[in-house]
Amino acid sequence: MLDGIRRRLKMRPNSPPSSPLQGRARVDVKTKRLALRLRPGDLAVVAHEDLDETAARALVHSRVRAVVNVRPFLTGRFPALGAQILHEHGIALIEAQAADLAAFTEGAEISFDGRNILDQGNHPICAASRIGAAEIEEQMTAGRRRLHGELEQFIGNTLAYAEAEKSLILSPLSPPSLTTQFHGRQVLIVIRGQDYGRDLAAVRGYIREVHPVLIGVDGGADALLSAGMKPHLIVGDMDSVSDHALTSGAELVVHAYPDGRAPGQERLQKLGLRHCLVRSIGTSEDLAMLLAYEQGAELIVAVGSHLSMFEFLEKGRPGMASTLLTRIKVGSILVDAKGVSKLYQRGVRWTHLVVLAGAGLLTMILIFLSAPATQNLGQIIWLKLRYTFGF
Repeated sequence: MLDGIRRRLKMRPNSPPSSPLQGRARVDVKTKRLALRLRPGDLAVVAHEDLDETAARALVHSRVRAVVNVRPFLTGRFPALGAQILHEHGIALIEAQAADLAAFTEGAEISFDGRNILDQGNHPICAASRIGAAEIEEQMTAGRRRLHGELEQFIGNTLAYAEAEKSLILSPLSPPSLTTQFHGRQVLIVIRGQDYGRDLAAVRGYIREVHPVLIGVDGGADALLSAGMKPHLIVGDMDSVSDHALTSGAELVVHAYPDGRAPGQERLQKLGLRHCLVRSIGTSEDLAMLLAYEQGAELIVAVGSHLSMFEFLEKGRPGMASTLLTRIKVGSILVDAKGVSKLYQRGVRWTHLVVLAGAGLLTMILIFLSAPATQNLGQIIWLKLRYTFGF
C-alpha cells in the first residue's frame, strides 16, 4: 500500500495562473455538493481538512481558478492526495485564516494579493497564504511517517465499532416500497469513487449483455447518465447528485440515520419528487448493497466503491465498521469492479492486423476460385494452352 502511495506522490511543476487570482466565490461546507455548481474561473471556498482525491478531481473537472480552504489542505496525519492533485493541474491552493465559511459571501467577487483575501472593494476579508510545492511535499513526508500509526488506530476503531454495530447491519432493513424488480436479477451499483469512470467504461459490455438494475449512489447517478445510461434507482444523502439526475425518472431512496433524521429529504420535497426513506448506519454505498441484497438480487457488481483504509482516512472517517460488516453480509454475491480497467490494457498488435488481413485475403481468393464464371474461364484458358502447345 505504501509503495502505491509513494508512486502517486511524484511532484510535477505547477503552472502559474494565466490571469490575476480573482474570481467569483462559491461557498459550501460540503466540497462534493459545491462541485455541482462551480463554473470555470470560480474560486471554490471550502472547509475541507486533508482534501481527498475524489473531491480534488471534482474541483479540477470544474476548472476552478483557485481553492480557498479555511482548514489545512494537509495536516500531516497521513498523505492525503487532494492538495497534490490540485497543484499538478495548476490550481492555486490558498489557506485562509478565517474561523469558518461565514466570512465569505456566496457569489461575491474576491481576490488574493499574496497576503490577504480581499472583497470587491479591496478590503481585507482575512489573512491568507498560498501553499506551494515545498509545503505540500513537507506535509506529505510527515504524513508518510505517521501513516502506520493512523492505520493502527483506524483498525482499532473499525473493530470496536463493528462489535457495537453488528446487530444493526446484520438485521434486515425496513423494506421500502419499490417498483423496480430485483429478485433474480443482477445489479450494478455505481459510486463516484477513485477511477470510477474508467471502470464503468470497462464494464459497458457486461451492461449491454446482462441489462442489470442500475443504482447510482448520489453522484454515481450522474456518472451513469454521462455514460448514456439511465439509473433505475438513486440511493444516498442527495447532496452530491444533480437536479438533472434526480428528475431523470429514477426511483429515489433517501439514506436516513437510525434515529430517522434525513437531511436529503428536504431537497426532494422542494423539488416535489416522490421518494422513500430507509434507515441505516454507515455509508450510502453500504445501504445500496444491503438494499440490493435484501431485495433478492442474484449478483451485485460495484463500481467506484471505497475499499482501502486510506480512502476512508481521506473521507475523514475514523473506521470502516459498517463497510466491513456489509461486505461480510453480501459477500457471497458481491463482485467489485474496482480497478478492472487496469487488468488488461494491451492494444491491438500489428501481427493481429496482419493475420486478420491475411484471413480476409484468403477468403476472397477462395470465393473467387469457387465462382462458376471463374471455373469456366479456367477451362477456356486450359483448352487454349493445350491447343497452342499441343499437349
